[in-house]
Amino acid sequence: MFVALTVQPALALSRVKDLVDVEGIRDNMLVGYGLVVGLNGTGDSLKNAPFTQQSIQTMLERMGVNTRGTTMQTKNTAAVMVTASLHAFASNGSHTDVSVSAMGDAKSLQGGTLLVTTLFGADGQIYALAQGPVAIGGFSAQGDAGSVTRGVPTAGRIPNGAIVEREINFNLAAEHSLKLALRNPDLTTASRIAAAVNSYIGSAVAVASDPATVHLAIPSEYKGGVVGLLTDLEQVKIATDQVAKVVINESTGVIVMGSDVRISTVAIAQGNLTIRVTETPEVSQPGPLSNGTTQTMARTKIDIDDGKKNKMVVMREGIALQNLVDGLNALGVGPRDIISILQAIKAAGALQAEIQVIG
Repeated sequence: MFVALTVQPALALSRVKDLVDVEGIRDNMLVGYGLVVGLNGTGDSLKNAPFTQQSIQTMLERMGVNTRGTTMQTKNTAAVMVTASLHAFASNGSHTDVSVSAMGDAKSLQGGTLLVTTLFGADGQIYALAQGPVAIGGFSAQGDAGSVTRGVPTAGRIPNGAIVEREINFNLAAEHSLKLALRNPDLTTASRIAAAVNSYIGSAVAVASDPATVHLAIPSEYKGGVVGLLTDLEQVKIATDQVAKVVINESTGVIVMGSDVRISTVAIAQGNLTIRVTETPEVSQPGPLSNGTTQTMARTKIDIDDGKKNKMVVMREGIALQNLVDGLNALGVGPRDIISILQAIKAAGALQAEIQVIG
């Protein structure tokens, strides 16, 4: 049976906090390259990962050990990429989680420890240093005749594994105006946010400039300043709106419809010709002491389903989502066929909604 997931009813209220992002309050992506050591023979093979060998040699030279010109055979080290998210207003000395992912042909990072790794921002500056034992969510084991892998043993995390060394300079309290960016741009929702903010403050301090942006002027006399104003406005509730949309994932067969999806009067019929051929060969054995031979006799069964039992359903003008779901279920079709039906209804001009295909 096909089940459509609907959004909240039109009268459901959402907090402004859950609808917008405030300009300047954002995370920053960090990335770095490092080495994980202490692996139990599951690290990179240096012949296939020359960058790992070069990194090991460079690291040892910094510690006064010269390995140039020698052949390395260790498999206890893996080259990794380290990523992290620098939270808004993170201060020097605070910690953040890091993710570690193998670059070479390492089999597993289990039991490994990340050596000190510098994490860079998009501007090329160092913002954090990462180090610590890697925790992975999977494992891999193998023998001479088989192997088993669960999860992804070549990727893991280090909780609080990075120390912030540089802060992002942004003085929120000194701002005189801000932009509220809608996470799901919509002209009606933006206008409602501006109206709700103005009603709460008692003056016209907010204006929707486009479907994705609400400009907010900070009243100089507001108690608590910028932080106090944003704290109060986060709890203001409004009724959100959205475009009628049908989202289809072709690869998984998932269909999600908004509650405002409507269709005009249309008749729908679905039927496929299915031919199923089943082979059940039988073996005929000769009688005792006879000169006969064993024979294999073919047995073929052919079933044909021409869709005669399928019915045509008429969808009336302006029906709601539940009626559409009930009508499609009455045809006895699965999600894969429903995808084709919805696209056909749209092509006929009877579906009053946008179709978005993903996957």
